[in-house]
Amino acid sequence: MRILMIGDVIGKPGREAVRAVLPGLKREKSIDFVICNGENTAGGFGITADTASELLESGVDVLTSGNHIWDKKEIIPFLDEGLPLIRPANYPDAPGRGYLHHGGVTVVNLMGRVFMTSLDCPFRTADALLKQWQEEGESKVIIVDFHAEATSEKQALGWYLDGRVSGVLGTHTHVGTVDARILPKGTAYLTDVGMTGPLDSVIGSDKDAVLERFLTSLPHRLPVATGPCVLNAVLVDVDEETGKALSIERVDRTVD
Repeated sequence: MRILMIGDVIGKPGREAVRAVLPGLKREKSIDFVICNGENTAGGFGITADTASELLESGVDVLTSGNHIWDKKEIIPFLDEGLPLIRPANYPDAPGRGYLHHGGVTVVNLMGRVFMTSLDCPFRTADALLKQWQEEGESKVIIVDFHAEATSEKQALGWYLDGRVSGVLGTHTHVGTVDARILPKGTAYLTDVGMTGPLDSVIGSDKDAVLERFLTSLPHRLPVATGPCVLNAVLVDVDEETGKALSIERVDRTVD
């Protein structure tokens, strides 16, 4: 099975980049399943039913998220049903689902705790879910979107889950990393997929507005940047019988 994971989609430019690139990319790479982090699709912060639907109509199968999942309150009623959209599973007693079994793939969202909100332990949350799925006899193809700030925490979870899941793919920083590899026990790993959004920006936001904030320390709105976009993604081949990853490669495309 060929699984594509698309990095954090930023606002309308990011959504348009997915729409422009994904259909052709699926044909070119013979992709079977697409996961996309959509927590920044609505004006750069949060997600709505409309922006989620736009990505799904472009060919995405499951949407993941992170700390910005609550920024647009209107999405909350859709988290429990209606959309293949998940939030981090280690949020304690929150609306929505932390994982989804869909199309022969189990997609789980976890969020880091280093430099971020103090949630339940992502390591122990993963342990509990894996035990539950083993008892239920669910798919062996398991992809983890680990939405975290610290590279050390991401690498640690990769090693912790090596051989137990098909892939641990990092999101959140919007800056793609070059450490894609198959870990010794068969888990595909990447510290950060990157983002899908404006190329000439600061992690998707207008660079002049960001510079002004750094230079003055005054709070003000950071609009989504404009101009050419980049689509950052990673492609993982997984053996459906064993759940082991066979290969992993970055897929990065520029969209004018």
